Amino acid sequence: MSRNLLLKISILLLFIGCMIHNPALAVGNSSEDIKKAEGSIDKAIDFAAKGNLSEAQKEYDQFDNTWRQIEQGIKDDSTSAYRDIESNMGKVVYAFTLKKPDQVLQALKDLKAVNEKVAIGGYPKESIAKNEDISLDDFILILQSAKKETSEHHQTDALKSIKKASDSWLSVEGVVVAQSASVYSDSERDLVTIQAMLAANPPNYDQAVKIINNMVQYLTPLANKTEYTYWDAAMILIREGLEALLVVIALMSFVKKSGESKGKGWIWSGVLGGLGVSIILALIVKFVISSGAFGNNNALIGGWTGVFAAVMLLYMSYWLHSQSNIADWNRYIREKSQTALTTGKLVSLGVLAFLAVFREGTETVLFYIGMASQIKLQALLVGFLIGAGILGILAYLMVFVGLKLPLRPFFMVSSIIVFYLCIKFTGMGIHSLQLAGLVPTTDASNVPSIDFFALYPSWESFIPQVVLILGAAIILLSKKFKGKKIMTANNN
Repeated sequence: MSRNLLLKISILLLFIGCMIHNPALAVGNSSEDIKKAEGSIDKAIDFAAKGNLSEAQKEYDQFDNTWRQIEQGIKDDSTSAYRDIESNMGKVVYAFTLKKPDQVLQALKDLKAVNEKVAIGGYPKESIAKNEDISLDDFILILQSAKKETSEHHQTDALKSIKKASDSWLSVEGVVVAQSASVYSDSERDLVTIQAMLAANPPNYDQAVKIINNMVQYLTPLANKTEYTYWDAAMILIREGLEALLVVIALMSFVKKSGESKGKGWIWSGVLGGLGVSIILALIVKFVISSGAFGNNNALIGGWTGVFAAVMLLYMSYWLHSQSNIADWNRYIREKSQTALTTGKLVSLGVLAFLAVFREGTETVLFYIGMASQIKLQALLVGFLIGAGILGILAYLMVFVGLKLPLRPFFMVSSIIVFYLCIKFTGMGIHSLQLAGLVPTTDASNVPSIDFFALYPSWESFIPQVVLILGAAIILLSKKFKGKKIMTANNN
């Protein structure tokens, strides 16, 4: 498989994935869709009029299920229609919780009236597929709305508000990370935690309100900043690029030690491919769809690339450690003296470089786009160049120091660095999938939040990390035990 073909396949898969997961691409007729869904509301009204709330609830639930399938088409046609339907659905849900037939009946009739208005084309056509980006002030208002609904124990509405906050996070994360990396990490952690608390049975309303309050408190000071400096721009590139740099440097050092020149080409192809796709995707988000509309897809992409990269890093870490024995390395070199590294391993080097750079590159470019309106172009370019220069110096030092190390320490250090990145990418990947709503979240209040290891108070992300560490410990102990047995047998 050629490098060009690999890059083309990667790009094709990426855009297919975006098309699959982007509901904005769904095609449908909003008037016809809402007419078909209205039958359930008519039945619900009939049951509510007779005082049979249990059957009315079943019919409304049927409407709700249908609504989830057609809402994006209505949202694309008319923002006002979408908001009115969502608002009235919230009133219906609340009326059912009160178990008062009269209120349920009235709420259902109000919802039916809105549906009929949509069906006859009574709302103006106004797509929100673009220009949906929001400011940090707007984001804080969404959190305030979620706090109000949470404090009033309106579970459905609270979940909708916090889900809206999660989807809108991409619009404001660049503003946040430019000022505080810790606040950025705390925000992503808290968004997932709040959703878990509200979705629990029973919901933990009090604790959710406390966390929302805390988010508002630490985000509000950041909303007051209206302009950024070149150093803000530089720090974004340094923070986001360092992890990808560690992966690429580990791979480069490895192929240089092995004397495999082809490996460098594959790695550079992966790096350039990752950068290219990151820039293309970010430009699409900026000029074709909005950051808000893309928010959930960005979490999905970040999540899956993080998980896949973690799997490959795990294999790479094990392989590097296994070569730390000089005799094993010399035997490996002899065996591969003719073919050098296998084609499969060369491809894996390129894919791993692509995943690492693409994951961090997309975030970096989106961050820059987010802050572009609040920084002078000159400061942005200077900041980028400073960040790139610092990363370049770090890369040179790491390569220089790495190549000066003797064989055994080189492989030991490389395997530790790669395993650390495996642990971190695992936590980040699962956390992103939780942010997208694909993986459930079970609150683990006893687990500390440590950004350095991407450790979050969630059992779904914490347990896999623990399993990786325990597995590595078992492998190391078993190899050490076998080594002692071999030494004993040789001495005897």
